Amino acid sequence: MPTDKTKTHSLKAVPSPPQPEPNFVSDDPAQTCAICGGTGMEVVENKGARICQCRKLRSLSGQFASARVPKRYDTFHLTNYKPQTALQDAAFKYATSFTMEYPAVDRGLLLMGNVGVGKTHLAVAILKGLTERGFKCLFYDFATLLKEIQDSYNPNTFTSELGVLTPVLKTDVLVLDELGASKPTDWVRDTMAHIINTRYNDKKVTIFTTNYPDERHNDREEVLEDRIGTRLRSRLYEMCKTVIMDGNDYRRTFDRSRGAEARA
Repeated sequence: MPTDKTKTHSLKAVPSPPQPEPNFVSDDPAQTCAICGGTGMEVVENKGARICQCRKLRSLSGQFASARVPKRYDTFHLTNYKPQTALQDAAFKYATSFTMEYPAVDRGLLLMGNVGVGKTHLAVAILKGLTERGFKCLFYDFATLLKEIQDSYNPNTFTSELGVLTPVLKTDVLVLDELGASKPTDWVRDTMAHIINTRYNDKKVTIFTTNYPDERHNDREEVLEDRIGTRLRSRLYEMCKTVIMDGNDYRRTFDRSRGAEARA
């Protein structure tokens, strides 16, 4: 008969304690990161110290904030873009591959289509994906950019044209939303030409969106060339792949959904 000393004992697996999550949202001392204690450095057993994930996440958060994406577009991601047509699906695939392959890309993108088909959604989603990968990006609605340049001529604004344009010209990837929306005066076209030609010569990638098509469907319809000029449209053919999008204006569904809520 075996004695107590010779009895075998089964070993029970003990689950590892849950690892604390990095806290990168708040700078409040009461919410200091549980991993690094607010030092920014994480001590790894038998390996030494390394930069804590909270510092990396805070850096990415700050970098995205500097991209100037409007608050309204905070929810725009590739994961929640829902193509409704074959052209929208093709545009989604172009946006996804561009985000994954950059900087190994030859050209930027010109997302072209009528209002409400998701052009800005895809452009912002690309920018977010690239920012998460560490690239410097910048978003501007074209009319807003023109207004900031005009305001720089006012001595009371304490800004300069150079101060406004330098990040636009130098950023790794620039999104210019609503190209052609502003009245095409000589000054507007000269400003567009300066931005586009400088980024072209410096081999900087630019993503444009526009509501204006290339082909005229009736005598009264304006096309992109009417809005930006023949020379700049020609330059964009070389700078960007034109991605045409179609479909219904998704914003029209807002009224229908609210009407359904009212009837419920």
